[in-house]
Amino acid sequence: MGYAGHMKELLRPLGIYRLDGGYSGSELDVEGAELDAFSASADAALDEMLLATAEGDGLAAWEELFPYRPLRTDTEGRRAAVAALMRIDGSSFTPEALNGTLAGSGFSAVAEEGAEPMTVIVRFTDVRGKPPEFDEVHRRIEDILPCHLNVEYVFAYPTWAEIESGGLTWGELDAMELTWDEFERHDFSQPQT
Repeated sequence: MGYAGHMKELLRPLGIYRLDGGYSGSELDVEGAELDAFSASADAALDEMLLATAEGDGLAAWEELFPYRPLRTDTEGRRAAVAALMRIDGSSFTPEALNGTLAGSGFSAVAEEGAEPMTVIVRFTDVRGKPPEFDEVHRRIEDILPCHLNVEYVFAYPTWAEIESGGLTWGELDAMELTWDEFERHDFSQPQT
């Protein structure tokens, strides 16, 4: 039931208006349609205003609050990156806080304490090899982590054991015609098609 129906139900007990037709009913129908349209646009604006539900212009406006946009293109990834950037407060240097800060880079990255003092090792958990946009990722991570930390990056590359477990021959591997970057990013533990 839209606004016209609600207004008619409110006025019906008075018994002085002709609500099903006539000028009164038609006026309520027109006003109700306008209120329905306004309500729909207000609901859409509310959805775009809240980070948890923003998708289009609202999410873009959230991203404009920060010096760079998330590298993720999917809506959930963009929301998560903005939320992580909002949590950065500059006063927490615990491993949990650093990992929360890394989420602002737009990648699933994990920081752990290095063997050397003031060193953090960053691993990308959802990317094999170097991320395609590593120059940008590198800049962003070092912009958002505390400046006194030395950041080292560790990448996951295919091992010979993974390649052998895939059961590939040298001929099959050669037939895949992978570039070196594609080879480094390829997951050989998955069945080959």
